[in-house]
Amino acid sequence: MSTSSKRGALGLCTLIMGLLGAVTPAWAQQGDGTDVSIQANVWKPMKVPADEARIAQLNVAPGFAVNVFARDLGNTRILAVAPNGDVYVSRRDQGDILRLRDANRDGRADGPAIWAGHRPGAHGITIRGNKLYLVTVKEVFVADIAPNGGLSFFRLLVGDLPDAGQHPNRTIEWGPDNMLWISVGSTCNACNESNPENATILRMSPDGKSRVIWAHGLRNTIGFDWHPVTGELWGFDHGIDFLGDDQQPEEINRIVRAKKYGWPHVWGEGGLTPWTNPPGGITKDQWRATSEPMVLGYTAHAAPMQFKFYPGGSFPRQFVGDAFVTMRGSWNRKPASGYEIVRVRFSGGQPTSFEPFVSGFLTDGGTTHFARPVGLAIAKDGSLLMADDANGVIYRVAYTGDDGGSRVLKAPATAMLEQAAEGVGVPIAIQRPETSAPHRLHVELPRIDRFIPRRHSEYYDGISPRIHWSPVRGAKSYVVIMEDPDARPITPYVHWLAWNIPANYRHLPEGLQEQERLLDPPGVHQGRTSRGTVGYLGPRPPVGDPPHHYHFQVFALDTLLDVPPGAERDELLAAMSGHVLAAGEAVGIYRQFAAPLK
Repeated sequence: MSTSSKRGALGLCTLIMGLLGAVTPAWAQQGDGTDVSIQANVWKPMKVPADEARIAQLNVAPGFAVNVFARDLGNTRILAVAPNGDVYVSRRDQGDILRLRDANRDGRADGPAIWAGHRPGAHGITIRGNKLYLVTVKEVFVADIAPNGGLSFFRLLVGDLPDAGQHPNRTIEWGPDNMLWISVGSTCNACNESNPENATILRMSPDGKSRVIWAHGLRNTIGFDWHPVTGELWGFDHGIDFLGDDQQPEEINRIVRAKKYGWPHVWGEGGLTPWTNPPGGITKDQWRATSEPMVLGYTAHAAPMQFKFYPGGSFPRQFVGDAFVTMRGSWNRKPASGYEIVRVRFSGGQPTSFEPFVSGFLTDGGTTHFARPVGLAIAKDGSLLMADDANGVIYRVAYTGDDGGSRVLKAPATAMLEQAAEGVGVPIAIQRPETSAPHRLHVELPRIDRFIPRRHSEYYDGISPRIHWSPVRGAKSYVVIMEDPDARPITPYVHWLAWNIPANYRHLPEGLQEQERLLDPPGVHQGRTSRGTVGYLGPRPPVGDPPHHYHFQVFALDTLLDVPPGAERDELLAAMSGHVLAAGEAVGIYRQFAAPLK
């Protein structure tokens, strides 16, 4: 082999190892006897121009026609439509937003695109009334939309989203619950993330002052939307690379609060990632048992992007409640997959099948392509708009039949509000009937003289404090629950859940690992906080708030609990009911007078 060939082979091996998850911490690479052979391909069909001849040969569902809405726009990515019908599109490589207008309603933009605004890393956009929201890798901005369609100066709402890695393309949507929803992809192909907000869907208040992890274990759910009838949240997640040409399927999930969706250790309907291991000694079977399987799977590596339910408009009535998704197209499968718009049929609020809606962007027997579909939006006239980030074309798909037209539905907020209200507005744990106990135990927070030191706050180090309690005769395990009843609007706010603490332990040391299962103390399980993280979450009251009271509650039980790690407080309390021998608490106070210096 020549020197250049050796260098090429070494470079490819390095690339593949990186994509397999070489950034996974060393402790996750335990030997467990796994022996899997995987055949992987790197295949990138050549890009060719989007000329009229190629566009004319596109395959579209019967009764529909495709035309060019605008062209020569560069790296167009995410689409959003304003109430007046103006179309906005982000450009990732250029880091800006363009505006297009079709005032004469002929299905084509009236002249060149107008530059509307710029922010480095601009990607996800969504519009609510006269405001446009933009998400970059780490920031969320808002700008007013002027009557002429221009954007005001961008105002920063959030500046601390997780750093990017393999998946930097954040997306943002307004939910039916009047909250902002953000998708944050993983930093890697398959690894144990150190930042709990990676590989998640976040729910954020419109002012950006509070946010929670709604669901996790989602590798890269760029496209998500709410069903216009049920109001349930659905998303299309990207599968893991280098499991082979036909694995992992791209998966559509019903995204429910507090649920885990498998990544990085479990995929599809229960497949296991061969090179990963969960932290804390959790087995993959245990991880699988606490994860949600996909509802429906699509061809591997097709790369689902923007995902939109059709709420009604100019399409025939049978399209209402179905969804469309852009498949950007594979680079690691042979033959290539994707490069199309797919219709997802729903029945009774559940996805049942997929079918091509617009295809033919892959040409010359699959060796070339003239579009990589990304953005997707419903235009004001009910047509479907698609943005291509290869040749910078926005396509318009319109119905041409006589039986089109249907009432436009608006997704109800009920499902999201009910899920968000779970466990809110209840007494703290020690005041609940599930924890009724015949005896009291004494709880101490050493070196905390009522006021919690700032190193235990999320404004600073965020490490858990040392906590002591008196022994209880006959106890088989202990439980620690930390709550803040002064928080708003989530009251009480859960800051820490730890259970199956061994009976011979009388304390928890300072600075415990923030993971579902601990190795020291052995076998301790930790649960989900109100933020959606696992492990200790330190005080972080709004700056200027009166002091918040943090109740460190300890319960002695006559049993070990069969509650999976990562569970929520109410599941834990239900399992504790009838087993509490003694209970006690210590209360610490924390107040933040000013935001800490960065």
